[in-house]
Amino acid sequence: MKKINFAFLFFFVLFLAGNVKSQNAENHLKNLKQITFGGDNAEAYWSFDNEKLCFQSNNKKWGLQCDQIFMLNTSASIDTSHFPQMISTGKGRTTCSYYMPDNKHILYASTHLGGMNCPADPPPSKRYLWAIYPEFDIFIANEKGEIVKQLTQTAGYDAEATVSPKGDKIVFTSTRNGDLDLYTMDIDGKNVKQITFGLGYDGGAFFSPDGKKIVFRASRPQGDVEIADYKDLLAKGLVAPTNMEIYTCNVDGSDLKKITSLGKANWAPFYHPSGKKIIFSSNHHSERGYDFQLYMVNEDGTGLERITNNSLFNAFPMFSPDGKKLVFSSNRNNGGTRDTNLFIAEWVD
Repeated sequence: MKKINFAFLFFFVLFLAGNVKSQNAENHLKNLKQITFGGDNAEAYWSFDNEKLCFQSNNKKWGLQCDQIFMLNTSASIDTSHFPQMISTGKGRTTCSYYMPDNKHILYASTHLGGMNCPADPPPSKRYLWAIYPEFDIFIANEKGEIVKQLTQTAGYDAEATVSPKGDKIVFTSTRNGDLDLYTMDIDGKNVKQITFGLGYDGGAFFSPDGKKIVFRASRPQGDVEIADYKDLLAKGLVAPTNMEIYTCNVDGSDLKKITSLGKANWAPFYHPSGKKIIFSSNHHSERGYDFQLYMVNEDGTGLERITNNSLFNAFPMFSPDGKKLVFSSNRNNGGTRDTNLFIAEWVD
């Protein structure tokens, strides 16, 4: 019988353990802190002064039937027993909130003018579908939940609005031309301009730190079958977000570039504080459709780097305006439930 070298075996096990640790490490994330506990909490975005977050939640323990908009100070946390400050009306369904430059008002989309109740979820399907509710319009509210202005009144879906770091423009997604394209408008809602024109879903747009560029997710159906399927779903107020890549363009729509060609769903992009890299969520690595991890890539599409390795869903990353922290949504530490919570980490380059 061959003699076992226990010393070698001991160090080999240590080597394997070290490899496992390094594979699971999230080296860009330091002092990770969970700030919500329970329900689905997503799309948390910083105020311009780095002190607050607005986000959407459907926490049933707060009496919610669908997403509403909330705010919290980043030094605080909430749980299922504490109802945070709601800054939407509590009527209809809401999505995609974003702080205005004064740090006192919030931009968000809501269906409440189309009905007091939550609009119906997409019908059961063998594939994952998003609803594109035509009742969505974009509003500005104060932190008391009082709507002070309605920015869109055009028929069709108007949502996914975010604000330039320069404080001068808003980018949003609309179906006003019959397709899901990006538009910009001045901070007061004037001078609306269409900036993308390719057939497919253009959405989830954010400005670069200098306000000169826009990064977004887009689908580009190819061939008669894919195009017919996309148009048929859109006519029903639906979209299948399972094949999207990351794009950039100038704020006027010029110099459109496809940044990723990874396949599957690449979405929720946001510019790194340097303006030279983009962080985003992707499931391209996985045989399972729901395994989403954060990745970072250079603006020219090179240097793909994986950022998260824990849990099966990590998305909606946003750097704080000062570049020191990252907030994102994750289903880690949820006790085996389906809860998705918000996490803040110090960012390490």
